[in-house]
Amino acid sequence: MFGMGFTEILMIAVIAIIFLGPEKLPQFLIDIAKFFKSFKRAINDAKTQLEQEVKIAELKEEALEYKEKFKSVAEEMGTITAELEEDPLAEVEEIKSALDEPKREVVKFKKKKIDLDEDKDKVDV
Repeated sequence: MFGMGFTEILMIAVIAIIFLGPEKLPQFLIDIAKFFKSFKRAINDAKTQLEQEVKIAELKEEALEYKEKFKSVAEEMGTITAELEEDPLAEVEEIKSALDEPKREVVKFKKKKIDLDEDKDKVDV
């Protein structure tokens, strides 16, 4: 215990009995035991408090990460909302015109084919 052997502990006990006397020695040992018990309790409380502070710090960091994620999602939603508020009918018209483009090309191609057929008739004569 504390790097001391049995003889050292016995020597300390004999000296304590000589200086304190047999009347005060039991109360002195009780006081020392209470001191060590309160010291141990204080160390455990400090350790528990430190662990709680570390957990709180980790929770704060996690909360900040979630806050940043929510902020980025809110910004994306804002841009999407702004795009939708611009003119949704303009996009519909743009899509319709894009779909009509192939039809126009087919009509132009058919007209050219008809013109070629008329030219063919003229050549055969």
